[in-house]
Amino acid sequence: MSERTRERMVKAGAEIMHRKGFLGAGLQEILDAAEAPRGSFYHYFKSKEDFALAIVDYHAANFSSLAQRFLAKDGLTPMARLRGFFEWFREVYAEKGYTCGCPFGNMAQEMADLSEPLRARLNKRIDDIATFMQNLIKAGQEAGEVKAELDSQETAYFLVAAWQGTLIRMKVAKSPEPIDEFLKFTFDLLLAEPE
Repeated sequence: MSERTRERMVKAGAEIMHRKGFLGAGLQEILDAAEAPRGSFYHYFKSKEDFALAIVDYHAANFSSLAQRFLAKDGLTPMARLRGFFEWFREVYAEKGYTCGCPFGNMAQEMADLSEPLRARLNKRIDDIATFMQNLIKAGQEAGEVKAELDSQETAYFLVAAWQGTLIRMKVAKSPEPIDEFLKFTFDLLLAEPE
């Protein structure tokens, strides 16, 4: 069996679990979507939980690549980069009909109380997202874009929590309105330029 089979299973599983959740995603559905032989799942993964850990890492790699794209954008201020990051997601969710939400947030809501390995892995990934935001907030403070008295780490974790709540509201409202409100309060109030 090839490593490409494993990659196809992880990619297919990531997409299916993003839509249906951990418990809603069936192994046969994942194998069919990956065009993988029936016996191949347990060749690569000890359990469905082990598979979910690989999916968290898959989404983390995608997030890291996306974050690097926004960090590398020339000619933009730190807050323009951060806002662009959220606006990019607004467009993605518009294309999906305001469904799915965040794969980390979804899995955390479903599995954090049921699986310690998943909880720990998701906690690390949420830390990574907060660090990305914290670095941009700090850069914004150094550039005079953001109030110096804000604690960059606390603000970053607040944004992660607010964004997850925004995505929950977006999914139930099937509307961009929660995202627009998040952008307004985040950039016009919380991270507004000092007077």
